Amino acid sequence: MTKDEIEDPQNLKMWLNVNGVSRQDGSTKTMVYGVAHVVAYLSNFMSLQPGDVISTGTPPGVGMGLKPPTYLKPGDVVELGIEGLGVQKQGVIADPEQPK
Repeated sequence: MTKDEIEDPQNLKMWLNVNGVSRQDGSTKTMVYGVAHVVAYLSNFMSLQPGDVISTGTPPGVGMGLKPPTYLKPGDVVELGIEGLGVQKQGVIADPEQPK
């Protein structure tokens, strides 16, 4: 995706669902550091290439902050998206190294 395909990267809706239930609903407006700042900063240390993903954190609504805390478990399905960029969907599986 090129920068001319997104009018304002600092104004994109972000969302996350777990098993079809909304857990997070936010916007790039609330980022601590703006998109341009993050890209410029990382460019000091590495060469960014088309297709690179920069993980920056998450909007409010993480499971640890819920009452009671709610964590992902095997079988859960997580779907997340950013307006204009796309959607990801992942299934949670058990770690075979962890005791049951």
